[in-house]
Amino acid sequence: MHTLTEDQAAIVDAVRSFATSALAPNAIEWDQTKHFPVDVLRDAGELGLGGIYVREDVGGSGLSRSDAVLIFEELAKGDTTIAAYISIHNMVVWMIDTFGTDEQRERWVPGLASMDELSSYCLTEPGAGSDAAAITTSAVRDGDEFVLNGVKQFISGAGASAIYIVMARTGAAGPKGISAIVVPAGTPGLSFGPNERKMGWNAQPTRQVVLDRVRVPVGNLLGEEGDGFTIAMKGLNGGRLNVAACSLGGAQWALDQSIAYLRQRRAFGQPLAAQQSLVFAIADMETELQAARALLRVAAQSLDDGDADAVALCAMAKRFTTDVAFTVANSALQLHGGYGYLADYGIEKVVRDLRVHQILEGSNEIMRLIVGRSLLEDSP
Repeated sequence: MHTLTEDQAAIVDAVRSFATSALAPNAIEWDQTKHFPVDVLRDAGELGLGGIYVREDVGGSGLSRSDAVLIFEELAKGDTTIAAYISIHNMVVWMIDTFGTDEQRERWVPGLASMDELSSYCLTEPGAGSDAAAITTSAVRDGDEFVLNGVKQFISGAGASAIYIVMARTGAAGPKGISAIVVPAGTPGLSFGPNERKMGWNAQPTRQVVLDRVRVPVGNLLGEEGDGFTIAMKGLNGGRLNVAACSLGGAQWALDQSIAYLRQRRAFGQPLAAQQSLVFAIADMETELQAARALLRVAAQSLDDGDADAVALCAMAKRFTTDVAFTVANSALQLHGGYGYLADYGIEKVVRDLRVHQILEGSNEIMRLIVGRSLLEDSP
């Protein structure tokens, strides 16, 4: 119902083919065994999915945010967990490409864009989640090095990544004292907690990242000292669109499964598709997802265009889409009855995976704060 350009249609077809062949057949097994498919991520990198909106001179695909939301919706139809990890990875690669020097871009981006090397985004701490400006991880200058100490919490890909972008305090309290520093895997003093046991997202590792007197060259600073919070927030604008697109894809897949189920399942002497209340249910599910998709694409175009209201639109799209998608996936489970509760059908996995999308990349309560404050500040 949304017109795509010829190039976008070709991109969607290629990603759909990859998601259908490489992700979907394995999604349930990866979830059950908590397997992180690094080899499949490299295959995604060969398709150009490791640096979707990264410049082409360092191996990126040079696409737009509008293209990216189409890509993540298709990836999530194959596996919501892996799509979400690829989303986070893209945010990190974009940060280096956008805020790094030419030397930093040439050193780190090609391996990340190909997904031969993976990355993690380290902002949240055990005592600082939504209040990101309150982080306490420190980076103290010592000659030509920074010495980092602290703990990061809920870090996707931790232990498997080659590159960690760490938000650390180099200055005074508050957002202006935070800097973004690249910490490579294998740096002495860098270690990881155990893989967290989670409700969903089981096919990607989530661990604490522990920094104990970690020394990195001053040349690993992204941008200037004090730029870290701005870099983090700008990265999250796109991250919010991408995780919303992942929610949309997961929920669309669940709705498609529900339509097929209603057509073939019989009860009380007729197909479930003949039950008017169930027809109404899928009509509402489709309507909600179409509304979410429309808002998401408006927000993505706004970010591409650099509009003044892009931040608020990204927050709106993230809040609305992740809430709607979780509700649709949960309704899909209900429509499947007892079968929806079984792992083999894949519906319960999508419900578990999508639940965290309402929390991460800025909780949906924080999204409301961003939108509400933007309205009150803009009003005369």
